[in-house]
Amino acid sequence: MAKQRPQPKSKTPPPQAPVPAGPVAGTPKPAGPARRANHADAVALYEKGMEALQRHDYNKALELFEDVLTSFPDERELHDRVRLYLNVCRRHATPKAAAPQTVQERLYASTLALNGGRYDEAISHLRLVRDEDPDNDHALYMLAVAHAQRGEHAESIAHLERAIALNPENRGLARRDADLDPLRDDDAFHHALNAGGRSRG
Repeated sequence: MAKQRPQPKSKTPPPQAPVPAGPVAGTPKPAGPARRANHADAVALYEKGMEALQRHDYNKALELFEDVLTSFPDERELHDRVRLYLNVCRRHATPKAAAPQTVQERLYASTLALNGGRYDEAISHLRLVRDEDPDNDHALYMLAVAHAQRGEHAESIAHLERAIALNPENRGLARRDADLDPLRDDDAFHHALNAGGRSRG
C-alpha cells in the first residue's frame, strides 16, 4: 500500500490583527495648554463663588461652587476647598420658594410683593392672572395700584377703569385707597372715578 505523501506547508503568512486608528487606549493625555486653561477657568469660577460668599449671597455662592465640582471634575485640590465652603453655604442658603401656579396663589404672591414694595414682581404675577382670567377685577385693581406706585399713571388708570367697569365697588375703594394717592392730581383719575370706568381697551 502506497504511503500518503505529506501536504506542503502553506507559505501564506497568518492574518494580522488590525491596527487601531488614533492613540492607543490608556495613553495619558498631555498636560498642555488645554489643561492649563481648564484650571484657570476653574479658579475663576471658584473666586466668583468666594466673592458671592463674602457678600453673604449664599444661594449664588452655592450655585457657583457646585458648578466647580460638576464642570471641572479633575480639579481635585480645588474640590477640597470648595466642599468646605459648600457646607457653609448650605447652612445659610434659603430654600427657593415654589413659583405660584394657580390664580389664587399668584394673587397672594402679588399681594405680598405689593406690601413689600416689590412692584415689578407684583406686576409679573398679576399679568399672568390677567392673561388667564381677563375679567378678574381684583387683579386689575392691584395692577392699577402697582403701576401707580411706579409713577405709571396711564397704565394705572387704564387698569383701574377696567376694574371699575367689571365691579363698581372698586370705585369706592379707589376713592379712599392711599396706594392710589400718586394719581390724585391727575384729571384722568377723577374722570375714571366719576365716569363709571369706561374701559380704554
